[in-house]
Amino acid sequence: MEQHLYEQIHADFRALCRTFMDREAVPYHADWAKAGLVDREIWRKAGAAGLLGLDVDEEYGGGGQRDFRLNAVLVEEIIRAGCSGLGFGLHNDIVAPYLTDLTTAEQRKRWLPGFCSGDVVTAIAMSEPGAGSDLAGVRTSAVRGGDSYVLNGQKTFITNGEHADLVIVVAKTAPDQGAHGLSLIVVERATPGFSRGRRLEKVGLKANDTAELFFDDCRVPADNLLGVENHGFYQLMGNLPRERLSIAVAAVAAAEKILELTLAYARERQAFGRPIGAFQHNRFLLAELDTEVTIARTFLNHCVTEFNAGRLSVTDAAKVKWWTTELQTKVADRCVQLHGGYGYMSEHPVAQAWLDSRVQTIYGGTTEIMKEIIGRGLGL
Repeated sequence: MEQHLYEQIHADFRALCRTFMDREAVPYHADWAKAGLVDREIWRKAGAAGLLGLDVDEEYGGGGQRDFRLNAVLVEEIIRAGCSGLGFGLHNDIVAPYLTDLTTAEQRKRWLPGFCSGDVVTAIAMSEPGAGSDLAGVRTSAVRGGDSYVLNGQKTFITNGEHADLVIVVAKTAPDQGAHGLSLIVVERATPGFSRGRRLEKVGLKANDTAELFFDDCRVPADNLLGVENHGFYQLMGNLPRERLSIAVAAVAAAEKILELTLAYARERQAFGRPIGAFQHNRFLLAELDTEVTIARTFLNHCVTEFNAGRLSVTDAAKVKWWTTELQTKVADRCVQLHGGYGYMSEHPVAQAWLDSRVQTIYGGTTEIMKEIIGRGLGL
């Protein structure tokens, strides 16, 4: 299908991303998957190549381009390359707006140059052992004492958690106010009382750095507060549509890649004297998947355009997130089936895509939470 979303600047950037992935990531990704995280140096290489801080002002070393299409191109090329261990999407798409829009001039000078160069890897710590989508359940506390906050608590499932030099921590600063008593506090790597737990073993995304974080009387300068105290809930809600859009970009790119691999296999693989794609059941299934992926791409492109124009609603972000991620898991499942025994071999790209896809309907807000948001938007 002809795309009308991207322009020449995006095609040029895509070529840069593809060259970078093929040269700096693809040859090493299998080793990273065995290790459970990527090599730290890949972040500095990405910074040097201009892949980090795409919409951060140039004075801090960023790209200065407030165009989410560039972010989308990078995510698509990471998926195309099969390099699911790279946490650049979280860094660029999820953390960046907190550090550009909620920071003081002093904070921007302190954090953004390293953010763009790759010397500072970032993470955001929301989920806890007893709190995921329900932010009111957050138990990590931050008590103000003089010119510091003292943090106590635990976070889990934190992407980039082991490599992170800077973590935005969601903590309760007014416990009696529930979700409306949350604040965002930046914790830096060397802060006393801040430690990492075990490297988490996941079903898929094996090379993706995912960790537990602990805060034990962790004393953080009050100057590391992001925005206004007790406004964390509103700050998080304001940035969630962008996070969900980024997840949808990855979902559609993955569905397209899996389908591309399966179409090639269906043309080549012979059964009973003819290609398996020639059987009506398989041909109809692939026709259905191709149609649904095309529809997903069309809606995604619309949502990216709306986001760039400042019009993407919370409801539409929820729609594109749940629909595309559920489609991704469906495409992966059906395509594993079409590959037969080969589809169940861990070294096969379709098998890996199947494993990697499952979490997509969970993080960034589960499918069930997305439907709640949409239902409320309908006045139900």
